[in-house]
Amino acid sequence: MDFVCFALIILLICIIIHVLRSFVSKTRKTNYKLPPGPSPLPIIGNLLELGDKPHKSLAKLAKLHGPIMSLKLGQITTVVVSSAEMAKEVLLTHDHFLSNRTIPQSVSVLNHENYSLAFMPVTPLWRDLRKICNGQLFAHKTLDASQDVRRNKVQHLIAEIKESSQKGEAVDIGTAVFKTTINLLSNTIFSVDLVQSAGIAGEFKDLVTNITKFVGTPNLADYFPILKRVDPQGIKRRQAKNVEKVLDIFDRLVNQRLKLRENTNVDSHNDMLDALLNISTENKMMDKTIIEHLSHDLFVAGTDTTTSTLEWAMTELVLNPEVMSKATKELELTIGRGKPVEESDITKLPYLQAILKETFRLHPPVPLLLPRKADRDVNICGYIIPKDAQVLVNVWTIGRDSSIWGNPNLFYPERFLVSDIDVKGRNFELAPFGGGRRICPGMQLAMRMLLLMLGSLINTFDWKLEDGMSIEDVDIDDKFGITLQKAQPLRVVPVKINF
Repeated sequence: MDFVCFALIILLICIIIHVLRSFVSKTRKTNYKLPPGPSPLPIIGNLLELGDKPHKSLAKLAKLHGPIMSLKLGQITTVVVSSAEMAKEVLLTHDHFLSNRTIPQSVSVLNHENYSLAFMPVTPLWRDLRKICNGQLFAHKTLDASQDVRRNKVQHLIAEIKESSQKGEAVDIGTAVFKTTINLLSNTIFSVDLVQSAGIAGEFKDLVTNITKFVGTPNLADYFPILKRVDPQGIKRRQAKNVEKVLDIFDRLVNQRLKLRENTNVDSHNDMLDALLNISTENKMMDKTIIEHLSHDLFVAGTDTTTSTLEWAMTELVLNPEVMSKATKELELTIGRGKPVEESDITKLPYLQAILKETFRLHPPVPLLLPRKADRDVNICGYIIPKDAQVLVNVWTIGRDSSIWGNPNLFYPERFLVSDIDVKGRNFELAPFGGGRRICPGMQLAMRMLLLMLGSLINTFDWKLEDGMSIEDVDIDDKFGITLQKAQPLRVVPVKINF
């Protein structure tokens, strides 16, 4: 409602601006065919139709206007695709002309837009960073070498949950998984734990959640660029404080490592930070500022999406006891009930993998992916995506498309046991990590973390709802940011199994 109020308050200002602009410039006449879409209101266009859950609002509009549609969001032409076929056109066929980003004002803080691997344009710097991520940081060999880090952090998670089980206390799955994920990433990159307690983990979680929330919050300054200097909702000002806190953390860690390397003259940790600093000695492109901003992207994207996906997966398992039973049976037959799950076990656990895919289908971590921008007019199926238009891919809608998925609203992992559909960017029916040149570079690490944590949680404990709660009481509503999170945290009681 706040956004609607802002839109109405500023409507008069926009009308005046629009009238003045009409006197000094001619309206551009287009001779191309835009995709169909809802009729826009004067000045504000279709902004009021977004609501507080745009992924669902756009899904409803797609049922009326088709799998490729256009909207006018303030002054910004936006094209939304909502089918696997149209997603393939955007993410693969025309990827070359649709690889750059529209950059929200909430990203344009502290020069982050110039260093962010997720949002910077396709430039030599971007290509170098992608090459480093694919060839070194997230290469299979590198990830294999860091298995001990992930094993150790998951063992810590299990040990803490065991304490809760002995006390009969409920566990906040999101906070517990977030602490594990952020420490796992901080050890992979910096060889340190960033958080030691659940309280500090909660503070970090709130910080990261606020960052992603502001990136996904409808912002008048994005739809009316003339308002960027005004920052009418204060989003840029508040986001700058959040990003500054994160960058300050990494600044201290990088400075500590640089001093250590000066004193010892050796690569004492053999982690991602050492790898990046070694690259910086040979490649002037890689400097301290880029390392800190790259760390920001890895932490914010990696912790938020991993946490929300694991929390949704556990929610669905609690709501579907028969699925939980099949998963525990597979684990028992394959590695033994209660035994630690290793990454080498994952390929032998197809049902566990199917559960994760089904979670991605119903609860994609980034429901509209990150926005793309047309570098030129692009023809898709006879419609033109005009130059500079914003392009959104609604993977949330695609995951619930009844022409692809039988009983699309049913959590049914078995569907993936008889399907070759995967999440690696080649099957556009399921593309939680995106596709094409902009596919998430940390996909392989994310899959390893998710499967290891999920398998360990359900192989070591039974799970029950808090006293007085039934399955019907579990809230399954979501809240929209740039990521899709549970509106209410999942709290469940771990019961240590006897084996």
